[in-house]
Amino acid sequence: MRIGAIEAGGTKFVCGYGNEDGFIEDRISLPTGQPDQTLDEVIAYFQDKRVDCIGIGTFGPINIDPASPLYGYVTTTPKEGWARYPFLRKLKKEFHVPFGWDTDVNAAALGEATWGAAKGSDSCVYFTIGTGIGIGVYTEGKLVHGLVHPEGGHLLIRRHPHDEFVGSCPYHGDCLEGMASGPAIEKRWNIKGSDLGTNHSAWDIEAFYIGQAVTSAILMLSPKKIILGGGVMHQKQLFPLIRTEVQKNLNGYVSSEALLSDIDHYIIPPGLEDNAGLCGAMALGLQAFIQREIDE
Repeated sequence: MRIGAIEAGGTKFVCGYGNEDGFIEDRISLPTGQPDQTLDEVIAYFQDKRVDCIGIGTFGPINIDPASPLYGYVTTTPKEGWARYPFLRKLKKEFHVPFGWDTDVNAAALGEATWGAAKGSDSCVYFTIGTGIGIGVYTEGKLVHGLVHPEGGHLLIRRHPHDEFVGSCPYHGDCLEGMASGPAIEKRWNIKGSDLGTNHSAWDIEAFYIGQAVTSAILMLSPKKIILGGGVMHQKQLFPLIRTEVQKNLNGYVSSEALLSDIDHYIIPPGLEDNAGLCGAMALGLQAFIQREIDE
């Protein structure tokens, strides 16, 4: 079986294919340009691959309601040129295979639950913290949707007492993404996060904000794993800082050994590392293929 996968990010598209064991056999990376041009390159890549299905995990917000005439569209994204774009429809015209369609972070959560750090568990929450911030929720063995889909990157948060940065989100200013995304770090300090020293005070502020989001996810969703991915989380010194913030915020209220004495194995990096998004898209494609088999 050959499963096609598209991890559609605001900066780059990663396309590839693999098998039902989560093994990636081939991949390419394309810069995210204007939608028609970008998807023409995606179509050209898959043209001779003979995939049995394709999974797409994409930046959003997106329409994931199959009953909606706008199903498969990107909706209110600030990404220039992509708002109200018929992403899925364009690909379906070219390839007559089952398609899985969801957010990039929901895909990553599914990938981690299928082949990664949450394998064998019926719930996890995946945060991606990079150019933007997103949250994927997998609970009771399935991804969470609803009115639209989780948008935990725009949670409202308390300000760090020593942080005067106004925030970078064009919709909400100082929401989680506006205060803790990669661009927010760069705008606050006038330097890329990767160029800041590991002991810089920026990381205490970053952990303060991410710790609030993780605490909220624990209190609202009670997941069995919290997985933190994305470019910002390549700063490994953040993990112990975030764990400390979460324990401080919870103050012993949630009575679980996972939080009280084993938090190093509860708030963790992706088991699939930087392949979480692409493997997640493969998992979406595999789900769509299996569902079609059931329906037929």
